[in-house]
Amino acid sequence: MAIVELRDIRKSFRMGEGELEVLHGVSLSVERTEFIAMMGPSGSGKSTTMNILGCLDTPTSGVYLLDGREVALLDRDELATVRNGMIGFVFQGFNLLQRTTALANVEMPLLYSGVGLRERHRRAMEALARVGLDDRMRHDPSQLSGGQQQRVAIARGIVNRAPILMADEPTGNLDSRTSDEIMKLFQELNEEEGITIILVTHEPDVASYAKRIIHFRDGVIISDEKNKNVRRSVA
Repeated sequence: MAIVELRDIRKSFRMGEGELEVLHGVSLSVERTEFIAMMGPSGSGKSTTMNILGCLDTPTSGVYLLDGREVALLDRDELATVRNGMIGFVFQGFNLLQRTTALANVEMPLLYSGVGLRERHRRAMEALARVGLDDRMRHDPSQLSGGQQQRVAIARGIVNRAPILMADEPTGNLDSRTSDEIMKLFQELNEEEGITIILVTHEPDVASYAKRIIHFRDGVIISDEKNKNVRRSVA
């Protein structure tokens, strides 16, 4: 069974007295442990699709199945529970609390889940060690490089042990060498931990690390192919 499945998803936004449809019947299936990259120019629909997959937005019509459950049928509490337990997020801007340590930032999803203090500390330290920041746990974001901040964000995304990690332009604020390091980390999480990675990017070099590349244009998928030449980090 696919871990996420979209069936004929359409999405419209109200524009003045009318509506603008930005997704025109998108259908997509992602199996467990896949690593996919969604590409396309600005306005192509890739980010809107990502928001729907992450339960951050709802489609105008169509069906979204998350681990076999129809998302539209979940009430608010069920949706929050499923989203928190199933999906981790990584964003271009890191979205870290600036006056809070790396450890406390990573603990946030566990706090919302009601995990006790000692267990929060243990799991957050474990996640930071997994991304190579066990010596930076007590540092604030201002004391970390951009790449280190993104590693903190990735640790926060995996701390709940969710099976899906969604990343929206995760290397957009990083130089090429640091981007390479971050993409290597995504590959390791996919291949060693079995985490399903769904990544949005407009950069072919970044998409080349994925095992499957999906191209969007004008609100539809125009190609969906396995990547026969997966890029490997030289870092």
